[in-house]
Amino acid sequence: MNENRGILLGLIAVLMFSLTLPVTRLIIDDFDPIFIGLGRAVVAASLAGLMLWHLRAPWPNQRQFFDLLITAFGVVIGFPVLSAWAMQSVDASHGGIMLGLLPLMTALISVFIAHERPSAGFWVAAIAGSALVVMFALLKGQGEFQLGDFALFGAIVSAAVGYAMGGKLAREMPGWMVICWALLLASPFIVIPAYLTLPAQPLSISLQSWAGFLYLALFSQLFGFFLWNKGLALGGIARVSQTQLLQPFFTLGFSSLILSEIIDAQSILFAIVVVVVVAIGKRMPIHQRT
Repeated sequence: MNENRGILLGLIAVLMFSLTLPVTRLIIDDFDPIFIGLGRAVVAASLAGLMLWHLRAPWPNQRQFFDLLITAFGVVIGFPVLSAWAMQSVDASHGGIMLGLLPLMTALISVFIAHERPSAGFWVAAIAGSALVVMFALLKGQGEFQLGDFALFGAIVSAAVGYAMGGKLAREMPGWMVICWALLLASPFIVIPAYLTLPAQPLSISLQSWAGFLYLALFSQLFGFFLWNKGLALGGIARVSQTQLLQPFFTLGFSSLILSEIIDAQSILFAIVVVVVVAIGKRMPIHQRT
């Protein structure tokens, strides 16, 4: 029962996260990528701080404090900033395919945190998935990596570390509290850069762009993690992280709907193959270290 609830919560969160790249791409011409990545976290942190204060949340202990810092640098700073940078040079649909590697990366990192020993088959699937993503990036970049691809790889690693650590913490405290504390602890590092990159003439920016920015702040950075962390705690980090197998398809659909990006057969084919490889990797046995 808990596993099914965890998977359901994970799927709803993935649907929210799937809009992140298309919305970022939609507003990237109006905002500095640093402001998109960190400004949204400042807004989310303000609301998170009010919630922690109003609900009188207990302070994290010393170990949880350091784990929360790792979570914060992964999902509050690393992924938002790097993915925003990437959207300056690659399409949201391209980024959606690249993020098809995120479920496997999250599972890989989570098994190390849980002191598990992946089987040879698991490693083969991981290498195959990575090779496919690199091949896709090269084909889309006319035989060479684009700057956006390197940013996306960094975003994937950042998110995977943050997800795995956040899921671990969500076993000890409510999932909403994990992201709220992570946002609050990240605040001293993000307020000044966000302020320095604030648009010079904010009133000249369209309501559509500000609405997109608020979506990133409230749903991609805050409420989505309420469900995601709870789902990881209920269903297990490695298992629930696999719900992100659907994210490339959701992102491709949203990119077509919101940005009118053309989704070619090659992108669809790679999305399907990456999902299949990651699904195979998820089925490979993982043994507990003794």
